[in-house]
Amino acid sequence: MEINPLNMSCPVPLNSHSRILLGHGSGGALTHELIDRIFAPAFDNPLLRQSHDGAVTQFPGQRMAVTTDSYVVQPLFFPGGDIGRLAVCGSVNDLAMCGAHPLYLTAAFILEEGFEIAQLSRIVDSMRQAAAECGVAIITGDTKVVGKGNADGVFINTTGIGVIERNMMIAPASIREGDAILLSGDIGRHGMAIMAAREGLLFENVIESDLAPLAQCVQKLIDSGVSVHCLRDLTRGGLANALVELSRTARLGIHIEEREVITIPPVRGACEILGLDVMHVANEGRFVSFVPQADVDAALSILKKYPGGEHARCIGRVVSDNACRVVLKNAIGTSRIIQMLAGELLPRIC
Repeated sequence: MEINPLNMSCPVPLNSHSRILLGHGSGGALTHELIDRIFAPAFDNPLLRQSHDGAVTQFPGQRMAVTTDSYVVQPLFFPGGDIGRLAVCGSVNDLAMCGAHPLYLTAAFILEEGFEIAQLSRIVDSMRQAAAECGVAIITGDTKVVGKGNADGVFINTTGIGVIERNMMIAPASIREGDAILLSGDIGRHGMAIMAAREGLLFENVIESDLAPLAQCVQKLIDSGVSVHCLRDLTRGGLANALVELSRTARLGIHIEEREVITIPPVRGACEILGLDVMHVANEGRFVSFVPQADVDAALSILKKYPGGEHARCIGRVVSDNACRVVLKNAIGTSRIIQMLAGELLPRIC
């Protein structure tokens, strides 16, 4: 759960008569309004106010990070991954965004009556392989069965625990004016892969999700001596929502160069056909990092060694701006302000 400490506007303000709609689970403005009005006041505490992908806390002799997420993607299997691999990589990546070395996961399954055992076995085996790839152990879990029609096959919740080995505060509060913003690769693959698989869309080239674990890449950045101020993976809401969230939390502005944000031709073409803004399309193997200008070259040389990293770029910088705006400049020099979506561009993508 990501908490934004600012009062965010919402096209449809919540009140005592409001009901939960599909868009409220999306990571957009409606979700943040729901969090601000309902969850944050009820659960308020210093750890929750960190406004990060996980909570960083001090255990005796060790700093730890804890995160949790639930996965309801549809379809369950898609080009480049499935719900099982997504459930492991998603929580591992959230720990990595806190600068933590992932150690353990819990896994809870909500199964729909009648769900095929063969499909469940396939999902569990995918989780096993992903956990081994990420170097984490799944150490406890839970299983519940609900009536037919109440779970869409299977929902999975995972909680991750990791250790922070270096004395760094990698968080939105550490973002500084003048920081460079690095993007680890091209964007939009995951959301478009899900859309194509769900709707049976046939493109000339199959679009595969960018789903991948990020912890190894992040640890390499940290171990190299790069002064990493903040990290954020670009899941629900894509690059746009991530930058808006971070700008508001840090109370600074962000300027982005559109020509440095890479989209591969099949994704770009699919977005144009469907009328979608790739800046808002979800990713599951991409992140942004905020680093001092002096560390840009060293950081990019590391990012480029990982899958998708050939498209890693410095896409912009942090500026002083009391309005906390995210401004995108296109190739001809025209600028527009990037806003957070009110709802979900593509629901059920994670």
